[in-house]
Order: sequence, then structure tokens, then C-alpha cells
Amino acid sequence: MRIRSFWTRAAIALAAATWLAGCGEKTETAAPDASPVLAAAVESMRIEDRIEATGELRAPNAAGVAAQVGGQITKLVRDEGVAAAAGDVVIEIDPERRDLELRTARAMLAQADAQATEAERDLVRMEKLHAEGVAADAKLDSMRTKLRLARSSRDAAGAQLGMAERGARDSTVRAPFAGLVARRYVSEGEFVQPGQKLFDLVALDPIEVEFTLPERDSSRVVMGQPVAVRVAPFPDEVFQAEVSVIAPTIDPTTRTLRVKARMSNTEGRLRPGLFARADLGVAVREGVAMIPEEAVLQRADGAVAYRVVAGGRAERRKIKVGVIRAGRIEVSEGLAIGDQVVVRGQDQLVDGAAVSLRDVKGAPAHANGDVSASAAKTAAAEPARP
Repeated sequence: MRIRSFWTRAAIALAAATWLAGCGEKTETAAPDASPVLAAAVESMRIEDRIEATGELRAPNAAGVAAQVGGQITKLVRDEGVAAAAGDVVIEIDPERRDLELRTARAMLAQADAQATEAERDLVRMEKLHAEGVAADAKLDSMRTKLRLARSSRDAAGAQLGMAERGARDSTVRAPFAGLVARRYVSEGEFVQPGQKLFDLVALDPIEVEFTLPERDSSRVVMGQPVAVRVAPFPDEVFQAEVSVIAPTIDPTTRTLRVKARMSNTEGRLRPGLFARADLGVAVREGVAMIPEEAVLQRADGAVAYRVVAGGRAERRKIKVGVIRAGRIEVSEGLAIGDQVVVRGQDQLVDGAAVSLRDVKGAPAHANGDVSASAAKTAAAEPARP
């Protein structure tokens, strides 16, 4: 009703002005092709933002443990959902076979060591005979080569023993950290290959909430900052966390900053995967450019507004909007504080169109040709919408 009465009064005023001009009376009016509009000033306001985000609970320590050796699963020590301390045995992969391999490797090393020792003694005797002129040079060279081969065989047997010892250790699969066996992928008696996943291990205490913040809020989060976390299973509880990780870069695709906050979960009630709401408190911004909501038009290329410029023309401006407060919307790009924007009558405007400023009653808003002053007067006369 308010908009309709505004345009009705504007039409009546325009008709009256035309009639007076036809009668020869002097009056001030806009050019015949000027569109009547209502304008308001871009205001500087103090904004209090509540920094909130949505995210997901994650376990900071979670791993999929795979087999390091091949063989048959001979024993499942920990089943799904069972806790395991760091170093506890979870699965055994044919340890008897690994023990046999270990014993064989030790015997091979002992044999190679004995051969190398014998070759060293033979070389000592040959060098003595060579010094006495009894042994030929070729014989001495042969004994030296034999010793080098014996030593190489001993080194290879030592490496083989190390592999066997490693295999024996890996046949007993242990928990790399304290946690719960979240999921098991194998059964007793199953034959597995190296690299095959055996089970998932997850630690629930502490637990993290991971969320993202828009780039405009990236400067308002710091390490150790308190975060209030809420999850759906416990709607009446607030869990306290602290910022533990801030990504060093802004995601170029989403223009957001990845943040993690860690919190205690000694009772294990919070589980990874839960949807969470994070509240980082209130941030105050001074000197924020705000315009009435109705001044913003949504077009194919984004949000736009019409700025009134000198000469009574409307300039189309592409803008970037932000928060909404009490009927006004933040403009972070495209307009400056003090600019005059068209609030009503902009639907049919085009870039560069002539405009005639009106007040809330539809009458001409100025009498001296000062576009900026009249627009500011019109904006001041119109109260902000709730």
C-alpha cells in the first residue's frame, strides 16, 4: 500500500506540473523523459557479527591398518568396537611360519659367517706361502677373491635375517596408537596379501570439529580461540573446544578458510561423522556501508544497484552484498559511504537513464538542482524498515 500511494502521488504531482506549465505558470519539474525515483544515502554503520559455521566431527587419530606380510589369519585378538592400547596385538598372521623363516635365516647367517672365517684363515696361510716363494701370485689372488665372496655372502645372509626378523614382527599386527577397532575387514582363516587392509583404528579422545569460514572472517580466528560446539544428539549441551588448526591458505574454489577445533571426549559420547555447529563468538565491525534492502536488484550477473550521479542520471553498479540488519544490507564492493542509491523506481531503469528525485509523498525532492543534497534529504525523511 505504501509503494502504491507513493507512485499515485508521484503521478498526480507530475500531471499537475504539466498542467501548470501549459497554463504558462512558472514551476520546476524534471524533463519529460525523467523517471521519478526515491533515493537514499549509503550509510556508515557499526555491525556486530556472530561468527558461526557448520562442520563435522572428526577423529584426529584415525588409520586404516594394512598387512605388511602375506599369510593366513590365525588369530583375531581384538574384535570390532574393542579398545586397544598403543602396541596391543590386534591380529596375528601365521606367526609360526615367520618363526621358521627366522630360524632358517639365522642358520644361513651362521653358515655364511663360518665360510667367511675359513676364507680368512686360508688367505693368511696363502700369504705366508707366497712370502716364502712357495705359492704363485695367481693362487694368492684366487684366495683373496674367495674371501671377498665369502664376506658378501655373510652380508647377504645378515640382510636376510633382518628381513626375517621384520617379517616375524609384522606377523603380529599391533595398534599404532590407543583407540577403538572401528571396523574389521578380514576373518580368521582368511589368506591376506601385503598391503591388504585389515582393520580401521580410531581414537575418540580428544576429538575435533572441522569447519570452514568465509574469507571475510578469516582474520577473526586465532589459535587457541574458544569455540562453542553443538551436535544434534545432545541439543541442550554446549561442548567447549579450542582452535587447534588454521589452514595456511584460502580455498580458491569456495573462498573459505578451513579450521579445526579440538575438544575433550573422555566419555566417548561424541562420535566422528556427527554434524556440528560451531560458534566463535561476536566480532564488531566499524564503518560498514549499508543500504536499504529494496535498493538491491538481483540480475543475471549478480546483485546490482543504481547510483544517482551528477546531472540527474542513474548509474548501474554491480555490488557485492553481505549481512542484513534491520532492513538494510551490507555492500562490501561497488558503492561508497555517502553515495545516493535508488530505493524505489529502479525496476525499469537502465544505465545512464535520467531520473527525477521524489520524496516519500511523490513531490519533487529538490528545488535547486542539487541531486546529492535532495537525495540525502529524501533518505533522511524515510525511516528504516524493521
